[in-house]
Amino acid sequence: MRAVPASKVWVTGLTVGAIAVVAALAVQADRGDKPAAAAARPSASATTGPEPQPTESAAPAAVPDGSGTGRRIVYSLGQDRVWLVDASDSPRRTFAVWPGTVDPDPGTYTVGTRTEDPITGSDGVRIEHVVYFAVKSGVNVAFSNAVDGSSPPPADGARTGGIRMTTADGSALWTFGSAGTTVAVVE
Repeated sequence: MRAVPASKVWVTGLTVGAIAVVAALAVQADRGDKPAAAAARPSASATTGPEPQPTESAAPAAVPDGSGTGRRIVYSLGQDRVWLVDASDSPRRTFAVWPGTVDPDPGTYTVGTRTEDPITGSDGVRIEHVVYFAVKSGVNVAFSNAVDGSSPPPADGARTGGIRMTTADGSALWTFGSAGTTVAVVE
């Protein structure tokens, strides 16, 4: 029997350790566990892809009454939450958002212009997946996500209409919210 060099045993031990850490993180992600640093951020859905799925949670938030019917994006001002609702009125995904300082009035809007490539938002942050749907007092109101995943508070006195979300939720809203999609804003 040939002896295994100590350096190979050490590398093998590191590999086994790394696999164990990745497996533990995958289990946590599957269960919805979040590190303490993520607790202050809106929760993201566990799934991504072309057809958004509802957020996994013990008691997912119900689509607000009075938000209309059919395929639509629902934005609740009071809950700082968005729902992507399919044509059968079933929520496909819901997630918390960080609103800007200028809220759209409650009502029904339509997605207009969309910008996928990164641009600089009115707060100086690089954003992507920008989905414009309203203008209030000369301020464009749009859903977006920061390229780096951050969401700093708006500068004092700044008038911003960006409704920010996590990168995964921004991608899902971008896919769901094509031009002409209805956006229902509720209290």
